[in-house]
Amino acid sequence: MRALITGASSGIGRDMARILSSMGWELILTSTEKSRKALEKLSEELDTACDIYCCDLASQKGAIELYRYCEGMRVDMLINNAGFGAFGEFDKTSLKTELDMINVNIRSLHILTKLFLKKFKRRNSGTILNVASSAGFMTGPLMAAYYASKNYVVRLSLAVNEELRRSGSRVKVCVLCPGPVDTNFNNRAGVSFGLSGITSREAAQYAIDKALKGKTVIIPTLTMKLAVFGSRFVPHKMLAAITYNFQNKKK
Repeated sequence: MRALITGASSGIGRDMARILSSMGWELILTSTEKSRKALEKLSEELDTACDIYCCDLASQKGAIELYRYCEGMRVDMLINNAGFGAFGEFDKTSLKTELDMINVNIRSLHILTKLFLKKFKRRNSGTILNVASSAGFMTGPLMAAYYASKNYVVRLSLAVNEELRRSGSRVKVCVLCPGPVDTNFNNRAGVSFGLSGITSREAAQYAIDKALKGKTVIIPTLTMKLAVFGSRFVPHKMLAAITYNFQNKKK
């Protein structure tokens, strides 16, 4: 068995690599070129065969070239983990940063999901695990583009999984929607969480366990399950106000 993990140099992606390797999975690990040393260090500690491929998923070319690199290998699980966020009022945040974020969080994930799905459907096996966020069920003032990108990931994953179910396919698409997780994400987004987060290891272990069992929506912790469920019954305007106050505490 072999898994491809994007954004594997740190956080949840790195811990997913460790967990899958301990289970006997071979791995293809990706990151940007500047994180190559982190991937090499990770590969040295793993017990199974590991390929490293560095690419820029902020470009369409990077995603397509990654798929082509993997074409000659059997991949049983695609984990679209690469992603980042940006904090601030929408008219003040960097347009370039947000476009790069949209390209990584949405476009490259979309490309890889589509290309690998076609391959998985032909052989009628395989799992795609898209890493979203509990933000994917909400509106996010002060992180508007990030929340919107994760809404896309959630809705795409649910829609494709329903198509697969109705076609009788054995391929599964899962979506991980954690709340706060202690990773480098916070530093890159320029925020600190008002709530204590779970560890990336806990999030990764929960995600792998549920994905391998075919669970569609994966939400670690009872607190976040209740928060996501409760958000369905709150008017959109009120939910946006609540989220704004929560986000504002991150400054």
